Amino acid sequence: MSLNVLTQKSLSLFSVVGGWRTVAEGVASRVVFLVAYLLTGQVWTSALIAVGGVVVLAGVRVWTDRRYWSAAIGLAIVGGSALLAGSTGQAINFYLPAVLIQAGQGAVFLLSMLVGWPVLGLVLGAVRGERFGWRRDPAWRRRYQLCTAVFVVKCGIATAVQLPLYLHGQLTALGIAATLLGGAPSAGACIYLCWRILRKAPESRLKLAVCPDGSLHGV
Repeated sequence: MSLNVLTQKSLSLFSVVGGWRTVAEGVASRVVFLVAYLLTGQVWTSALIAVGGVVVLAGVRVWTDRRYWSAAIGLAIVGGSALLAGSTGQAINFYLPAVLIQAGQGAVFLLSMLVGWPVLGLVLGAVRGERFGWRRDPAWRRRYQLCTAVFVVKCGIATAVQLPLYLHGQLTALGIAATLLGGAPSAGACIYLCWRILRKAPESRLKLAVCPDGSLHGV
């Protein structure tokens, strides 16, 4: 089955927080804040510029897709980052939520694997309407464990790179790292690897197989 066919039938972990538009908004806000700060040297000004850019993107999303929650989530994340940076007067704190989110996600995903309930299995099993049926199939348990492990590695690398940069006050390097490791490039790599894992499922089950790259619609 081709990637195109599989993705048309697939669901996304990203859809829980708004899909690729939320990812794009997060990436845009990080880039805009960094550029604005390097040009102005003003934390609040840069933070407000970043928030303003996301407000525009969120407004477009609400107008075109009527996805109020998705827009609100993206705006809340950027707004929290801006408030943290502005209230502390430290530009680097704009990226602290990104560091904490990656570390938190990695911990949750790893814990879910250790207890035998991988996040990918829980989410994708639920939206497939199978609930916990996949746990009775050793092959599918392994696939979901592997897919979850992909995100554990991704979050681990992101945390290992970003945390030292934050602790040492390397604003520019952290801004770039947060954009690449917490945004579309790393997400795309995870999606591709998950697709490679899930596409090997038997054809009878592959019709229900999912990989994080789409929306919250039924299969």
